[in-house]
Amino acid sequence: MEFSSQAMELIRGAYDLHVHSAPDVLPRKMNDIAMAARIKDSGMAGYAIKSHFFCTSERAELMHELYPEVDYVGTITLNSSVGGINPTAMEMAARSGARLVWFPTCDNEHERAHTFNGDPNKKLPFWAQIIIEMKEAGIEAPTINLLDNKGELKQEVLDVLDIIAKYNVILATGHISHEEAYKLVPEAAKRGVKNIVITHVDFPTTFYSVEDQKMFASYGAKMEHCYTTWATNKCEWATTVDMIRQLGPENVILGTDLGQKTSIYPDEGMASWADRLLQEGFSAEDIRTMMVTNPRKLLGKD
Repeated sequence: MEFSSQAMELIRGAYDLHVHSAPDVLPRKMNDIAMAARIKDSGMAGYAIKSHFFCTSERAELMHELYPEVDYVGTITLNSSVGGINPTAMEMAARSGARLVWFPTCDNEHERAHTFNGDPNKKLPFWAQIIIEMKEAGIEAPTINLLDNKGELKQEVLDVLDIIAKYNVILATGHISHEEAYKLVPEAAKRGVKNIVITHVDFPTTFYSVEDQKMFASYGAKMEHCYTTWATNKCEWATTVDMIRQLGPENVILGTDLGQKTSIYPDEGMASWADRLLQEGFSAEDIRTMMVTNPRKLLGKD
């Protein structure tokens, strides 16, 4: 793909905090070594290594040995493969250098119900095939809900929040329901979690109104928009642009959610973001705020 010279300049120093690289149990377009070379060549600063199933902080530490000039962000996602909302897993991840945690994604009760909704013609995400294969083998991946039967956050959620605050890890909401997020974000802020990302604010299963997003922003949260959402027609481009305008670049981060074999590379996704937003009249400063400044603040770089 071809991108403007201005777009390529704008992504210099950028972070993509949502990259699916190999090794993984799902097919990926590139591994961490190939991704690191692309980060270096593009002038970007770094990326977060996301897996729905594993902690990636150990990979990030090893990759620093190969490419010390690239900033690898180790992460953990609190799905069933790590014990769900597991304070021990969170503590070990933080001690090993993880700098970002996603609350449940593919194992969240809300996400799973939306995915397996009985529609035989529905195109399923790649991870759904793993769930199906495990079920056929008699292996259950339990669904996860952050709330108890009274609608309050479970004790293990509170314990995890305290660990996140202690180590100053970035909290990303994952694919939890609105009801869970309405409880989680205020409680996280109350317990001293300083860096919060509202994952996929324009994604079908996590779609938040502008009013909701402004409420989350009042707790200091950043709204995440990913390239794949509008590029795969999961949300109208005009809707995404309108959300960004209404929240303001100071409250937004841009990532890609890329790594799928059939898609473009994450650095290309970031450049595509820049070109598309320039065409919409966003300034270079606006775009740099969402790609460089805000991620750096979340990571404690500024």
